Amino acid sequence: MTVAIYPGTFDPLTTGHLDLIKRSVRMFDKLIVAIFASPMKGPLFSVDERRYLIEESIRGLGNIEIDTFSDTLLVFYARQRQAHVIVRGLRAIADFEYEFQMTLMNRRLDEDIETVFLTPREEYTYVASRLIKEVAAYGGNVEELVPPPVALALKEKFRRSS
Repeated sequence: MTVAIYPGTFDPLTTGHLDLIKRSVRMFDKLIVAIFASPMKGPLFSVDERRYLIEESIRGLGNIEIDTFSDTLLVFYARQRQAHVIVRGLRAIADFEYEFQMTLMNRRLDEDIETVFLTPREEYTYVASRLIKEVAAYGGNVEELVPPPVALALKEKFRRSS
């Protein structure tokens, strides 16, 4: 059985993330969507909120587990979860440089874990969680860029903070 991990902060989950999840589910026997719980990144949504939003957004898709990890390297987490594949998304050349370095370091730490790069559909190549949060904070419409549960949560989050 091939287990893959798709890691990220998912703060918030975007249509680009969802696109990669849907495509990964078809490629691997089991996909673990692993939320990186780093308080240093100053997330908008708590880990529990992100987990809930992902669960609501992937409802109906099979062979997915949602988990969290922190205080460890991704490759060590993958080994612990008996995953042999890490799924990463590439939107632009800037992503490639960083991801390439991470892949080489992960390979050095555990050569049995492979990294697979997927590119999102063209209409999602510019979508980034950071931009989504900024646009939503200033009242911009992000409904076509995030799953419906996330759009609703963003409206609520920024309604409370204004």
